Amino acid sequence: METIKIKQVKSRIKCPAVQKRTLDALGLKKLNHVVEHTATPQILGMVAKVKHLVVVE
Repeated sequence: METIKIKQVKSRIKCPAVQKRTLDALGLKKLNHVVEHTATPQILGMVAKVKHLVVVE
């Protein structure tokens, strides 16, 4: 499978709790943190939920 890099570029402050839990599930802990995941439908769905907070490389 293809690997994608996900970088958090906006703060989680004032975000709904659901979006904060999604960022935690992706492994993003703080601003400008980058994680690598395989491009599965589950991961892509989580990225779509927080697309305004992250950038996919």
